[in-house]
Amino acid sequence: MSRNPVAAAAADIDEVVRFDAVSMRYGRGAEVLRDISFSLAPGSFHFITGPSGAGKSSLLKLIYLAAQPSAGEIRLFGEDLARTPARRWPELRRRMGLVFQDLLLLDHLTAFDNAAAPLRIAGARPSDYRADVAELLAWVGLGARMGAFPPELAGGEKQRLAIARAVVARPQILLADEPTSNVDAEAALRIYRLFVELNRLGTTVLIATHDQDLVARSGRPALHLEGGRLAWRAPQGPAAA
Repeated sequence: MSRNPVAAAAADIDEVVRFDAVSMRYGRGAEVLRDISFSLAPGSFHFITGPSGAGKSSLLKLIYLAAQPSAGEIRLFGEDLARTPARRWPELRRRMGLVFQDLLLLDHLTAFDNAAAPLRIAGARPSDYRADVAELLAWVGLGARMGAFPPELAGGEKQRLAIARAVVARPQILLADEPTSNVDAEAALRIYRLFVELNRLGTTVLIATHDQDLVARSGRPALHLEGGRLAWRAPQGPAAA
C-alpha cells in the first residue's frame, strides 16, 4: 500500500485524541470511566488493556462518538466536541476506521463489496475504487478470496476483511475492539502485523484487547483500565515483527 495521504495530513495537528478529566456513566448508573486523561499523538500506536468491565469498549465509544461523557472534555483532531455541532460529527467519524468485536460484515455481499462499502456509501463510483480495493484485499492476504462471502471465510480471514473495510477510506485513526479475540495465536499475530504496517504508513492505532501476551510481545505502550480508572503502562518487551 502507498503512504496514507489522509493520515499524513494529521501531521498538521498535535493530538488526534485528547481526554481531560473525562468520566462516563450509562443513564443513572455508576460511572464506568472516572477522571480519564490522556492524549494520542498522530502516528502513535497504543493498546487499551484491562479486565472485562473495566471500560475499554466505553472509552472507544467516546472516541467514535457513539456515547457522550458525563464530565470532562474530549478533543478530536484538535476540536473540542462540546463546541462542535452534532451535524459535523459524521465528518469526524469519516476520519476514523472502526473494527468492532462482532465485525458487522454483510453476509450477502462478497469480500470485495464488504471492503468497498464505505466508499460506495460515500458516493464513489466502482470504476474509481475497483483497483484500490483489489490492491487492499491483496495486501491483507485476501486477494484470492475477493469473490467469497463472509460465511465462506475462516475467522482470521473475516478479521482481515473487517480491517480492510475499516481502512479503505484512509482514516487518520484506527480503533479496534478485541480484534484478535476469536482467532488462534498465529492469526492474531498476522492481524497485529497488519496494524503495525498501517501505523508505519501514518495511521494512529488504538487497540482494546485482553491479549496480554500480544501486548507484552509488541513493545507498545498501553492505557490500562482498572475499575474505570486509567494507568499508563510502559512497553514491556521488544516489538513483535
